[in-house]
Amino acid sequence: MATMLSGAAIIDAAILVIAANEGIKPQTREHFMALQAKEIKNIIIVQNKIDLVDKKQALKNYKEIKEFLKGTIAENAPIIPVSTQQSINIGKILEELTKLKIPEKDLKTEPIFLVARSFDINKPGTKPENLKGGVLGGILKKGILKVNDEIEIKPGISIKKAHKEIEYQTLTTKILSLYKGKESINEISPGASVSIETSLDPFLTKADSLTGCIVSTKGNLPEISNKLEIQPKFFKEVLGIKEHKKVEDIKTKELLMLSINTTITIGNVEKISDKKMEFILNIPVIALKGDKVGIARNINGHWRLIGFGEVL
Repeated sequence: MATMLSGAAIIDAAILVIAANEGIKPQTREHFMALQAKEIKNIIIVQNKIDLVDKKQALKNYKEIKEFLKGTIAENAPIIPVSTQQSINIGKILEELTKLKIPEKDLKTEPIFLVARSFDINKPGTKPENLKGGVLGGILKKGILKVNDEIEIKPGISIKKAHKEIEYQTLTTKILSLYKGKESINEISPGASVSIETSLDPFLTKADSLTGCIVSTKGNLPEISNKLEIQPKFFKEVLGIKEHKKVEDIKTKELLMLSINTTITIGNVEKISDKKMEFILNIPVIALKGDKVGIARNINGHWRLIGFGEVL
């Protein structure tokens, strides 16, 4: 669920796959609600494995899907019967993808880049003069970034202090190169997954150590904070489990998992009011006003999505 919520933060559209021989499972409901929590409105439904059922069962499953989508953001989404193994209707999926209306991107405001991965791309034994800088992978949410731009990365790297305290330090660096797939480009705009080679020591970016950070040009990001205020909305039932279980009221001092953009953190509920919840965070985030937040509770050892919210 944490991975799915982070992924949903950087996409414009989604394909929801439902197996015709299995129907709508608890995980299907949970992932679909996660798309709603992140306000993904471009959704294509793929009714897969139709080769494993007869016509009667396929139609029954189709009607179940229509009923499941009724009253949701995907009520009018196309439902495409597919057999991946038999290559049936794959072309229909591609056709629907070309019809999607991608939201217009904001190119005029300061850039916001969401870091989904971070790498050291140097092979062992590379000579010092041939070393590449640390690489950030992700998507530009708005604005434009160019080669040679001076950027800052927040919350940055964690530093252990005395008494086991952890402090986060902002990183500043320069863009050395930009890549869209294998293509080298001079500037990027919103709409595709890209890689940024920085002048950072690759030790700082290895093993996804900067995943969840936000990048912008210098001086444009808010200060690092361990506090967060959101306007929450909770589901009536817990999703992702077989039994029907009511979402119980949130209590102060309860620990909840929060997903903001590509960041996952644990928040300790500090205050609760009718329209607002305040958290103290274990891992600080750079939360921008209006960002969507997925809220999950630990139920029987698993984080289960119980609602969503908006940063105030």
